[in-house]
Amino acid sequence: MNNISITNDAIKQLSSSEFSTWDDYVKNHQQGSFFHLSGWQQVISKSFNHDCYFLFIELDGNIAGVLPLVEVKSKLFGHALISTPFCVYGGAIADTPELVRQLEQEACLLAEKLSVDYLELRYQEKQESKLLLKQAHSAFGCELAEDNEKILASIKKKQRAVIRHSFKNELNFSLEPGNKNLQDFYHLLSTSYRNLGTPIFSKDYFNNLVDVFGDNIDIAVIKSKDNQLSSAVMNFYFNEQVLPYYGGGNDSARGLKSADYMYYQVMCSASEKGYRWYDFGRSKNDSGPYKYKKNWGMEPKSLYYYYHLVNATELPNLSPNNPKYKLFIELWQKLPLKVSQIVGPFLSKFLG
Repeated sequence: MNNISITNDAIKQLSSSEFSTWDDYVKNHQQGSFFHLSGWQQVISKSFNHDCYFLFIELDGNIAGVLPLVEVKSKLFGHALISTPFCVYGGAIADTPELVRQLEQEACLLAEKLSVDYLELRYQEKQESKLLLKQAHSAFGCELAEDNEKILASIKKKQRAVIRHSFKNELNFSLEPGNKNLQDFYHLLSTSYRNLGTPIFSKDYFNNLVDVFGDNIDIAVIKSKDNQLSSAVMNFYFNEQVLPYYGGGNDSARGLKSADYMYYQVMCSASEKGYRWYDFGRSKNDSGPYKYKKNWGMEPKSLYYYYHLVNATELPNLSPNNPKYKLFIELWQKLPLKVSQIVGPFLSKFLG
């Protein structure tokens, strides 16, 4: 990991001796998220070999603010400093708005020292920031009721009917901690990514997530009544929240309604364990996934991504809807699954 000196003595870079202190701060901060945890430094460094700059402010011997930053450098997709890549949330959190701005200022200075194309900070809440703002995504979530019937009743009528229909298909639901379902999950996620024209991550990345975050991750797998794979999702747990984060399925999923069944079962399981908030993640505004999540009765909450342009002259657009990626996506969709699993990790590590 590169060591670039930070000008302000109160702002330091995270080392392993401060991991638990950092995480305690994140878990107790109102804007703290799973994606602010120190474990991402270990996962990203080990999985992708990207340089990490996890900055924190120390005042009177205590952490008063944190900002996880990762440098992602690619000839194909550009050079960026991001909080946090491979995550939907990030940005600085601190004791006061002034300290948040101070961390942002240090991030801008670091971005300039690294001569990146741009700095990107992914916030859940609107900031009083002078940085450039882009709002292309929204997040979805809902409170979790305390029993399965109330959870089902809370879902919008049309989607509730789809879930009830899935009950008739005699689907098998398996929810296992750690990497017990990892093989099946990776096969289904790879299939889904290939079909979407998106490069898949390496299996090592998911192993590293499980190794670092331990009991805060489990994997749900849905099989048909004749024990054939259909859908799977990797879930993150943080404070009172469950986040079904990496999900995919094969061609049987639509007919069996296995994804709908799976997400409902994840809700019920989390509620039984005492989790009270279901974070359905982000989706690009007005996209298919955006409309799907709205069908559950969840209201979109706009996300606020802020940018400081260094060498770039315009805001980045790595969206699959970008016309310049159209041919690449069409070609990728035609790849044999095994080839996509071999080649994908060389590209996905830069698509943070």
